[in-house]
Amino acid sequence: MQDNGRAVLIDVRDPIEIKFTGFAEPTDIHVPWVLAERDNFDEEAKTWPMVKNADFEEQVRAKIDALGVNKEDPIIVMCRSGATRSAPAADVIAEMGYSEVYSMTDGFEGEKLKEGNSQGVRAQDGWRNSGLPWSYDINPDVAWRPAH
Repeated sequence: MQDNGRAVLIDVRDPIEIKFTGFAEPTDIHVPWVLAERDNFDEEAKTWPMVKNADFEEQVRAKIDALGVNKEDPIIVMCRSGATRSAPAADVIAEMGYSEVYSMTDGFEGEKLKEGNSQGVRAQDGWRNSGLPWSYDINPDVAWRPAH
């Protein structure tokens, strides 16, 4: 991103997740890959299920088009840890015809600590833990909003 001013950062995390973990300041596009299904608590898993954003491709395409992104511009896709959401989202964006699409390996929060008092906390590497610009303030011009 520092070497190419045309690089685009896409955050694919659920809005609630961003609210509590933070937002990478240079994010250009925010479209969730999956969303917490708040109306359907899973008693067995003791959490809300995550469901695929059925409009992901359409929403990303609209945002990319609005920014005037070229098919050869670098597109970096980020989720929390860099695997289960950003990688398949990057694949979909590449299938849309973009040739330089990357999944950010350590995501926003990075790896879990393996030992110490904070063992299991995502506090190693990743965007936030690498000193890159982030905030709890979410840019309203970038924030995803559900279609009505």
